[in-house]
Amino acid sequence: MANVLHISTSDNLGGSGRAAYRIHTGLRSLGVRSRMLVGIKATDDPDVDLIARGAFLQTLDDWSNRLTGRLSFQYLFYPSSLALLRREWVRQADVVQLYNSHGGYFSHTVLPVLSRQRPVVWRLSDMWPMTGHCAYSFDCERWKTGCGSCPILSDSPELYRDTTALLWRIKDWIFARSALTIVAPSKWIRGLAAASPLLGRFDVKLIPNGLDTDVFRPLPREVARAQFGIPASAQVVLFSAHSILDKRKGAALIQEALERLAGPADSVKPTLVVVGFGAQQWISELPFEVMLLDHINSDDQLAALYSAADVFVLPTLAENLPNGVVESMACGTPAITFNVGGCPDAVRHMETGYLANYRDAEDLARGIKLILSDADLRRRLGQRSRQVVEAEYNIQLQAHRFKDLYQQLLAVPAMVNQGGAAAAAE
Repeated sequence: MANVLHISTSDNLGGSGRAAYRIHTGLRSLGVRSRMLVGIKATDDPDVDLIARGAFLQTLDDWSNRLTGRLSFQYLFYPSSLALLRREWVRQADVVQLYNSHGGYFSHTVLPVLSRQRPVVWRLSDMWPMTGHCAYSFDCERWKTGCGSCPILSDSPELYRDTTALLWRIKDWIFARSALTIVAPSKWIRGLAAASPLLGRFDVKLIPNGLDTDVFRPLPREVARAQFGIPASAQVVLFSAHSILDKRKGAALIQEALERLAGPADSVKPTLVVVGFGAQQWISELPFEVMLLDHINSDDQLAALYSAADVFVLPTLAENLPNGVVESMACGTPAITFNVGGCPDAVRHMETGYLANYRDAEDLARGIKLILSDADLRRRLGQRSRQVVEAEYNIQLQAHRFKDLYQQLLAVPAMVNQGGAAAAAE
């Protein structure tokens, strides 16, 4: 039975951290020995610990982060990453699994050494491993040819000066000497990884997100609404994101779409519920009732919130496979999102929700009005959404897929199977 160590920004905070923690707990339910080393610890789980353990190491990492940040040498060196190789949990691990590695807590420069010692799996949270700096490249394709002359330096994670070509070449050097297995949560990012000069040398697997369908389940709407003081008769549109103020999540577009619904007396008059960090600072002048709620970290409360909504809207501009979309569907609430990234994997047009044309606020408004105005359609989409999540996105299925992958990697020496094997042996 594999002993797995996960390296993640957080254990249960943010989209990537929550996804990582679900994989961790799912594996434990199968009897796998699973532990996590993280940059930020958000739970009291005894199987989770900080990578930079102790004030001295944390201070060194902080100074290193400031220096490399000022020089635009993104995440190239953290003392804790070197110390990581001597940690007991690392030495005991049969497999190491990475997630979002650009959170200022881990240096990918240790991968050649780490991957020579044991199989390393990298579960892609976004595009960062294949670009010169950005998490999402939008319509820029310079990541295919080595980056440089970056048009989005200020996009997260931002750079002060354009070192993208150098950072891309450093990744190329590191990956050529590493043995990695790549896991893609969506078909979209699997295709990008296969096309990437950096990651295309490795085997790329598709393992979609999974969640606990016993927690995320349809709840009686009246009961769910009562928890948040939402009127039973309201037409509720839910917009939720880790950071509402992140332009990528599309708050401006949902506002524009809802403004288009403000018209004749017989048009829909929704109540917009906004949830996430920055919700209280989000200024809206919509002619509808708007409820602004702080970030909710409890899965039980999130399930109640999704169940309280008539429709979940995520007008994201770039996305892998959003947790919110799958969570909403699990609760029987259809989702509306743009036809972008991994969203179409789960939101299937007029089957589980509505896929609007990219950046098209008018089409977004059309989808909101259609679903809010047709109770039978809303019920059918919600029922089908739940069926799809149970069949394709449940946490046990995800855990079994990862467990099977680990067993395959441990059955044959990882260096034989990976595209970077020859260089790694140098």
